Amino acid sequence: ATVSEAAQKCCAENIQPFLASILDELMGPVSSGFAEVRSLFDKEVNEIIQDFQKTNDITKLKEKVDQLLNLPFNSVKMEPCYLKVNLLQELLQGLKSRFKVYHIDFVIQRTQNFMQELMENAVYTFEQLFSPSRQTDSAKVASTIEKVKLRVLK
Repeated sequence: ATVSEAAQKCCAENIQPFLASILDELMGPVSSGFAEVRSLFDKEVNEIIQDFQKTNDITKLKEKVDQLLNLPFNSVKMEPCYLKVNLLQELLQGLKSRFKVYHIDFVIQRTQNFMQELMENAVYTFEQLFSPSRQTDSAKVASTIEKVKLRVLK
């Protein structure tokens, strides 16, 4: 009770006026990283469609969908997504001294974890909506994959 008024005044004068600009600055790399996750998912599914259109092989399609399920755990493919968020390191350095923001690595790691979780959810949803084993008409497979992809990206 004795420090409450002073703390509220300090926050109102020294922190709150800067919160909107700080959030805007931090959201750039975060949004860029999540956009990269979306782009990677889109690219991988497009490759599945193209491969299937070339081969028309349902067995190979099943293999490709199984590989897609491992995408969130493929550090090489996910690396470009994670690199976008590493820009937070530089942005948070300025905040570290000014606002005593510590644990910058934790913020970056949690953001990258959320990115991986988003990819897990995307590939899981894709697999649930499109199961190659249920596909009987190979002429419609590519368009079905495209529709499912668009639904997941939505």
